Amino acid sequence: MNARAPIRAALTTLTAAAALTTGVTPATAHTASGTVSSNCDVPWITCSEGDLWLFYNSKSLAIQNGSIVSAYATFYGNVHDYYGSSQYQGSTLVTYRYVFDSATNGHGQYVKNNAASVWNCSGQDNYRVYYNSGYGGTSQFFRHRDPYEDCVHTDLISALKNENASQHFA
Repeated sequence: MNARAPIRAALTTLTAAAALTTGVTPATAHTASGTVSSNCDVPWITCSEGDLWLFYNSKSLAIQNGSIVSAYATFYGNVHDYYGSSQYQGSTLVTYRYVFDSATNGHGQYVKNNAASVWNCSGQDNYRVYYNSGYGGTSQFFRHRDPYEDCVHTDLISALKNENASQHFA
């Protein structure tokens, strides 16, 4: 008899028990996914519109002659992970991945670790963008715009340019 057979049997039993206690079995679990360019487009996230814009390009390349010429994504509030947001809906795991939108340079690229500049259009909210998911590591502060002024557009510092993973109210 193989010495590992009892261990395999025990692991199989534990795996089956874990699946039963979570209500998800390998035979009935499903996944669904989509892409969005704003966390406000995710059905279980409540917000009206994003006021922190992440651009695929640096400031000098993102807006030229007063026009946006770079792909961007907009967010409101705390975003734990620019990878996206997931939630179980019954037995289906639904995931929305955050991507840059617009028919310009960077369209369709994932936001996580791809942003080069930030535009804070909030009249009240300050933000921090972080190197790691879950609001960890190096961060950069972005102040809100003053009333009746333009949005504040800033390049990400070198430690965060194309290395950005989350944001939080500051």
